[in-house]
Amino acid sequence: MSDGEGTVAGADEAVADDALLVLTAMLLTPSRFPSVLGDDYVAACGALALEPYEEGYGLVLGQDGAGARWTVVVEDASQVAVAIAAWDCGMEHDLSPDERSMVCALPGWPMDLAVSVPGVPDPHDPDTGGEGPAPLTPPDADAWGPAQRRLGADEIAAQWPAWREQIDDSQFPQPGAAGEPRNGADVERGSDTQADAARDTGAIPERSTEENRENGTSRPHRHPGVRRALSEAAAYTMDPPPPGRIRSSYASAGARTLRVDGPGWSMVAKTDDIALFLLDEEPGTVIPVGRGASLPGLLTALDGLALHDT
Repeated sequence: MSDGEGTVAGADEAVADDALLVLTAMLLTPSRFPSVLGDDYVAACGALALEPYEEGYGLVLGQDGAGARWTVVVEDASQVAVAIAAWDCGMEHDLSPDERSMVCALPGWPMDLAVSVPGVPDPHDPDTGGEGPAPLTPPDADAWGPAQRRLGADEIAAQWPAWREQIDDSQFPQPGAAGEPRNGADVERGSDTQADAARDTGAIPERSTEENRENGTSRPHRHPGVRRALSEAAAYTMDPPPPGRIRSSYASAGARTLRVDGPGWSMVAKTDDIALFLLDEEPGTVIPVGRGASLPGLLTALDGLALHDT
């Protein structure tokens, strides 16, 4: 889990039904939020009926003494960030948010957890008597839609080397081939950017996520969904989208990993490398796009607009 799993606070003690035993926590900030909730920070807050404050929130996931799942929203995002950093380093850290920082407690969890509290009943949704919001539930792993598409992009971003090594660069059309942009200045040319970026799609045909990890190559082609996504991504450089729609994180010296989302598509890219696209219309499919002439400038421009996470 990207946001870390913590030790269970007080799991070896008798616990009242209304006490929360913390299992993990996540940040809900403009630069870092659970993609399962939405394409951007505003949408993610809206999914939890929260105001999209610039300072953001922390999400604390746990069980009560009866085993029920709860997601507690706290205002002290910095406290949650410290806990996540400690857990990511393999250190124990007791996350016990002050009641004064608690915004609300929502039934359920927005995503599956691989851990549970020992000594209490198995995780289950609390019985709220039909009052309040419906319990949060993870997306159906057997279905495909926006949430699954964004989670897939998150996995690719977290495991970039494993995915990148499956791509044969020799299959990408070379810049200057028929229909390809002829120079690298496209991102500087105003409205022409969208058309140029859309043409720069030397994509390998669809392969499922499972097949991508195995083997196989296919002849290059241009996918209309990728052309649309590239055009919309280029439009972000002229009309910036809501906070969190473009996110950037450290990859290596001189390079960043970009996570960009739009209506029906997600992109993962390294600023010094290629881009990988997932589309709502192509279930379980990862479509690579080569550097070409326009992509480098587009990625640089998007990184300049992105909210940076470390």
